[in-house]
Amino acid sequence: MIRDHALSAGGLLVGWLGGESVRPYQPPGLWDDVVYENVPRFVQDHGEKLYRRSLYTYWKRSVPPPNMQAFDAPSREVCVLTRAKTNTPLAALVLMNDPTFVEASRKLAGRVLRDGGATAESRLTLLHRLVCGRHPTEHELGLLSGALAELQTSFHAEPAAAKRLLEVGETPRDESLDAAELAAYASLANAVLGTDEAITRN
Repeated sequence: MIRDHALSAGGLLVGWLGGESVRPYQPPGLWDDVVYENVPRFVQDHGEKLYRRSLYTYWKRSVPPPNMQAFDAPSREVCVLTRAKTNTPLAALVLMNDPTFVEASRKLAGRVLRDGGATAESRLTLLHRLVCGRHPTEHELGLLSGALAELQTSFHAEPAAAKRLLEVGETPRDESLDAAELAAYASLANAVLGTDEAITRN
């Protein structure tokens, strides 16, 4: 659900029902050490298959999807009534570095820049609302504004870093948007997607 939420916020989630399993982004060489020579290797899908609901992700029991393991997905060897609850830095690393989440953050940033109005405040409000489901408090808006200003300064000073960030994922970036501005909002969107409120349902 965390992956699906990020894809949905970025406008990437493909919601149609049914069909065969899909193979979204995974680390290179994922199956190499655990399968025999005569067993097919993992081959990543492309296009809309990358953005189907996580329910349709192909699952090899000996090598489950790492991003699901980081969030305590059951092994599927036995029935599980209650999932284990952990708090590990690996989950944060997945949210910051997995191509799915980085790409979803970029698409979310583009959505915010196009639809969020002309001011940073209105854009940040839309960003927070899309991810957390509510308007930010004044304190939260102040924190977001400060972080955005730092990111804008950083990416305007290092356009190569902005370019590298915007190249993650298969969907093309919106060339009509300023690269440094898009990268700043994408980094901020990635941070908001990693907040406890965004990934936890109480």
